[in-house]
Amino acid sequence: MPNRNTDILFQLIHALEKSEKRNFKLYIQRSSGNKDLKVIELFDAIDKLNDYDEARLLQKLASIKKPQLANAKAHLYKQILASLRVIKTTESIDLQLHEQLDYARILYNKGLYHQSLKILEKVKELAIEYNQDSFIIQVISLEKKIETLHITRSMQNRAEKLSMEADEVNAKRGIITKLSNLALHLYSWYIRSGHARNEQEAKAVKIFFKIHLPAYVKPRGFYEQLYYHQSYCWYAFIRQDFLMYYRHTQKWVDLFVGQPSMIAIESGHYIKGMHNLMNAHFDLRNFRKFEETIQQFQLFSHTDVANLHANNRVQTFIYLSNARINHHMITGSFEEGLKLIPVIEEKLDEYKLFLDLHRVLVLNYKIATLHFAAGNYDISIDYLRRIINGNADLRNDIQCYSRLLHLLAHYELGNFEIMDHLIKSVYRFMRRMENLSALEEEMFSFLKKNSHLKPTDLKPAFHGFLEKIKSLEKQPYQARAFAYLDIISWVESKIENKTLAAIIRQKYLASKRK
Repeated sequence: MPNRNTDILFQLIHALEKSEKRNFKLYIQRSSGNKDLKVIELFDAIDKLNDYDEARLLQKLASIKKPQLANAKAHLYKQILASLRVIKTTESIDLQLHEQLDYARILYNKGLYHQSLKILEKVKELAIEYNQDSFIIQVISLEKKIETLHITRSMQNRAEKLSMEADEVNAKRGIITKLSNLALHLYSWYIRSGHARNEQEAKAVKIFFKIHLPAYVKPRGFYEQLYYHQSYCWYAFIRQDFLMYYRHTQKWVDLFVGQPSMIAIESGHYIKGMHNLMNAHFDLRNFRKFEETIQQFQLFSHTDVANLHANNRVQTFIYLSNARINHHMITGSFEEGLKLIPVIEEKLDEYKLFLDLHRVLVLNYKIATLHFAAGNYDISIDYLRRIINGNADLRNDIQCYSRLLHLLAHYELGNFEIMDHLIKSVYRFMRRMENLSALEEEMFSFLKKNSHLKPTDLKPAFHGFLEKIKSLEKQPYQARAFAYLDIISWVESKIENKTLAAIIRQKYLASKRK
């Protein structure tokens, strides 16, 4: 069966915008002077395919035979990248610095040492302005090479100055490397397993964090501070210390507020920081700040930076969609939230080349939860099945809560004949994943005893169940369960004979009056 995700050339061509496709053809024609090049024929043929199918592709190609196809594709891939480099240089400080470094090396190889040194000085100034320390190392390396092999007489004490700069930037890069490694490991931990499920896991994260956190007082440079706050952000989030998570996420975003030029340089980090800040306000139920931050991110989504390239557009869309759904979940405006889903689905299809499994999984769970809260249990089950039948190695926590929500949806639908089977199946899965907290144990105990009775006949049992789970709400390592599934509001809706939307809306309005 054709698979659009297996061919890198297909992915690259379908990731191009119309202007980039037009530029590529102009680039090829200028380079070769031949308007009927084979690469153009191959480019057009792949561009017209909806999915990559080599047999169909060869049928469309008159001048390229099967033995020639691999080489033709490799050549086309390189040519597309070369054309993109020409038009994208001004969009990226990295590409600009690379280009200037290339010029400096060309001049050096020509024996024009002083001209090379002048360019290197400009590169160094630009790199310092935008905190690009990795380029400073390359500049200093080439400067030292020139001064070591040639007599330039460019300045006195040149050796001392270059040595001092090299030591300073290497020490700085060492700290940045340690902090970025720590942030990466913690984020990977979260993606794999989610929040700490018990004291043992929380302790393991704490030990890992303390061992790998560089022993120094205070980070100074932009990247040192960025990775420092990211490390604390993920550390706190895993341990469910949502106040610490908020504080360091806010400082993460504040770095960009203090140096707004870095938003264009490190837009991915800014977008991720804003996503975490919205999540922090959501977790802490800071309703006013949550709404303000969504509005701020909404404004950002219309900026040139947010729409500069596919990566920024996709990440902004994903995180804004996630925040909007969260907003409807905490305000109880589920019917309004459902109006977002057709647009989200359309964009998910448009961006499917660029989406990773984790973000799709999270959005599917959010949409399923929204449908469940709106009373659309059948549709909720459809979305939950996408997760249950998908990759079970990603986000154990969401895998477990998807199955639990799937169980509750069948309960709401009155499918009592399959409840015993589902209860046993979900319980076994969550136990195998070591994901059974006190809340889930209480839920399974309640469902086992009462799954064959209609909710209307269960008010006394629901009252007892509510008392038990409310006592767990403030306990350590129980918060994640309430965050993924507002089980308290669900039980209250049964007791008060109201919709889940009405209960959540009532709580939201009450909180705003405080």
